Order: sequence, then structure tokens, then C-alpha cells
Amino acid sequence: MCNIDKIFFELVAKFIYLETILTHYNWVHEEIKSRLKSGNACYHSVQSFWSSSLLFKNLKTKIYRTEILPVVMCGCETWSLTLKEDRRLRVLENGVLRRIFGPKRDEVTGKWRRLHNEELNDLYCSLCIVWVIKLRRIRWAGRVAGMGERRDTCRVLL
Repeated sequence: MCNIDKIFFELVAKFIYLETILTHYNWVHEEIKSRLKSGNACYHSVQSFWSSSLLFKNLKTKIYRTEILPVVMCGCETWSLTLKEDRRLRVLENGVLRRIFGPKRDEVTGKWRRLHNEELNDLYCSLCIVWVIKLRRIRWAGRVAGMGERRDTCRVLL
């Protein structure tokens, strides 16, 4: 228990505020794990779209960009990513893209195989999720820096 102005607050290891997980160590891996879980739930909720041959691949990528990415990247401007979290985010993205673009027939052997990551990047024709997060962080830092030093948010950033 913590006492501030005769008001008692319970000390907790983590809590959820505005759908964001806050921990007393300020770790973001709990938040990223939660976002990836939500992204997987979104991915599986539109499972019938991925296997449909009636939808074009560009429409499926738009569904990915508009339905799954916003869920995963909500609040990503404040994340400080480690290599492990980079990898986990890319695994989610590559899994969705492999489902969208499907397997590829090997020209030499004639067998079907999974697409390699480089092939997925070429087919997707957009920035990977990690680069989008980095660009959003830079944009957010620019906005905060433009607020002026009198604002609390700018003082925290500095």
C-alpha cells in the first residue's frame, strides 16, 4: 500500500490502462505479447478470407493492413523494441503474408514450397511491421518535440 495525501493506493506488478499493459518495471514485452495475441485473434477471425480463391491477393493484403496491423501496432509509438520482439513481430507478419501469397512451385524440382522471407518482402511491396513502428516512433517524437518545453509530455521525452 502507498499513501499519498491520506489516500491509499495498492501497489501492483502490472495493470491495464486504456488497453495497454503497464508494469512496474516498464517492460514492453508484456504489451507486445498481448498485442500479438490480439493480432492472432484478428487473423483467425477472418480465416475464411485467407483461404478464399475469390479474393485477389491485393485485397487480402488490404485486409491485413486495415484489420490486423492496427490491432498489433496500437500504442507502438512508445515501444522500445529488442531483437527478440522484432523477430516476434516479423514472425506474425510473415505468417500472415505466407497465408496470403500461398506456396510457390519450385521451377527445378516441380514441388511446392514455402516462400522465403525475401520473396515475401518482394511480393508485399510495403514496409515491414518493424520499420512502420520505427517510423511511427520518429513521427511521434517529432510531434512531442514540437509541443514546446512547457508541456509535460515534452519534458518527459527530453
